[in-house]
Amino acid sequence: MPAKPSDAKLIGLFLDMLAAEQGAGPNTLDAYRRDLTDFSEFLGRVGHTFVDAQTQTLRDYLAALDTRGFKSTSVARRLSAMRHLYRFLLNERIRGDDPAAILSGPKRGRGLPKVLSIADVDRMLRRAKELSEAEDASPSKRLRALRLYCLLEVLYATGLRTSELVALPRSAAKRDARMIVVRGKGNKERLVPLNEASRQAMADYLAATEAAKADKKNSVAASKWLFPSFGESGHLTRQHFARDLKELAVASGLQARLVSPHVLRHAFASHLLHNGADLRIVQTLLGHTDISTTQIYTHVVEERLKSLVRDLHPLAEK
Repeated sequence: MPAKPSDAKLIGLFLDMLAAEQGAGPNTLDAYRRDLTDFSEFLGRVGHTFVDAQTQTLRDYLAALDTRGFKSTSVARRLSAMRHLYRFLLNERIRGDDPAAILSGPKRGRGLPKVLSIADVDRMLRRAKELSEAEDASPSKRLRALRLYCLLEVLYATGLRTSELVALPRSAAKRDARMIVVRGKGNKERLVPLNEASRQAMADYLAATEAAKADKKNSVAASKWLFPSFGESGHLTRQHFARDLKELAVASGLQARLVSPHVLRHAFASHLLHNGADLRIVQTLLGHTDISTTQIYTHVVEERLKSLVRDLHPLAEK
């Protein structure tokens, strides 16, 4: 009788399938790996593996997550990972049943995304521009300020995911480019328009990196990335950008906990919808495959429709 494959081997096979068949990116694969490794460790403590665990054991794991203080959204994500894993094991005939099929997830309230007001975003943009134009700043400090201002303008103009933004190639900032090609989840490409402010911020930032060529120790201008990491190979990390953004928020008089790259992505979508954009257009710009993902913003559309009826309907109360 052949030996049962280990949980670690099954996780590896499952991740290979996600990458090959569904085009899952590194961040998605890392999230699945962390979630399934934690699940495997729990099974090991109670004497089970992926191959022999039954539905009640899976329920016990979900209950343990709740005891450990996991939020309902995190428990739901772990359950989703388990469901995908057992569907894979069933399809590969490693198991003859699916113990996760009848599991129900935690009840979740429909959380609305955190959104900055237009005035808040304007404050951050103004402050970032002031820092980029500071005459007493050293060349390296000014270059970092220009990079942050450019990142902020492009993010608010396009609503890109943080991973998409920091990994933009230098060629994305072509002179007079009205659109940029973005490679998103599943390696899918989409066209995203740029506004005048973001194009100008790109031009100013690139001019500064060209000037940095005079310093042989500075490799920024030689990088293939639009936002290279200073002093290291590769592009700026998501974590570094998030830290810089929170520092800018504080400098702008906002609370750091309320500001993140993802919050600015939400602001982009909400502000577009508030000003009359179609939900399908916003879906395309955000790179959402399913319209249901974009529907977290329907509260914005609903409020706008209520305002239109209240203000424009002939029978509305005056």
